[in-house]
Amino acid sequence: MPLAHLTLPAPAKLNRLLHIVGRRPDGYHELQTLFQFLDHGDTLHLRPRDDGEIRLTPSLPDVPDAANLIVRAARALQAESGCRLGADIHLEKRLPLGGGLGGGSSNAATTLLGLDRLWDLDLSLERLAALGLTLGADVPVFVHGHAAWAEGIGERLTPVALDTPWFVVVHPGVTVATPAVFGAPQLTRDTPPITMARALQGGAPGWRNDCEPTVRALYPAVADALAWLGERAPAMLTGTGACVFARLSREVEARGLLAEVPTHWLAFVARGLNRSPLHAALGR
Repeated sequence: MPLAHLTLPAPAKLNRLLHIVGRRPDGYHELQTLFQFLDHGDTLHLRPRDDGEIRLTPSLPDVPDAANLIVRAARALQAESGCRLGADIHLEKRLPLGGGLGGGSSNAATTLLGLDRLWDLDLSLERLAALGLTLGADVPVFVHGHAAWAEGIGERLTPVALDTPWFVVVHPGVTVATPAVFGAPQLTRDTPPITMARALQGGAPGWRNDCEPTVRALYPAVADALAWLGERAPAMLTGTGACVFARLSREVEARGLLAEVPTHWLAFVARGLNRSPLHAALGR
């Protein structure tokens, strides 16, 4: 019997390391990064429609529905599969826009996997990941659902097992524009490539984000959050977004630090995960 509805998580990710090792002729940057999921994120509620329409509620501020990655993912899956069904999709949004937590990409991946199940398509993860890559470089890691070492523009993935500490994530209330970061003349673009084995041996103390100095310079609020958090625990920027995170060994330490975060910043505690909560929910 076809499913009547699905409720699925769209988890956040952190970049535990982010190196920019070059720039391609097409303008994209060559990266090396470590992706890890969090047990915190958005939630999508999906119901099938018989008329082929894709309807999203609520609309996001300043993001037309046609440009939302949820709608784009659903329509891409319709085109790829020839499916004539549609969907009502309700989004519970918790992750900040432009925060570097992969919210839009995660929403797209949850839409692809959720509708694949809801529409009874049974497409392979490889096919769904390839479709996701047409929507954004971070979508495939959410589709595959395992912590990963990533190269290229972030699409060449090798599953890894990372430590699973507790994180305090702070959003200082600004939206970082990724094109502004990657287009900044001062951005480091020539970090020497390293092997995955060396990256994993280096561990958290040696991990860094090459985008961090540029984001600090362009967005003083992010610099303030990094300075505040870094005085209390090892802190880093995630992705090219506004969110910064601190790594702690125990939940009680993370909860204690969360209680100290200034109230004008959004903050939360989450556990690092090597398997995506989306895949746990789907039972894949």
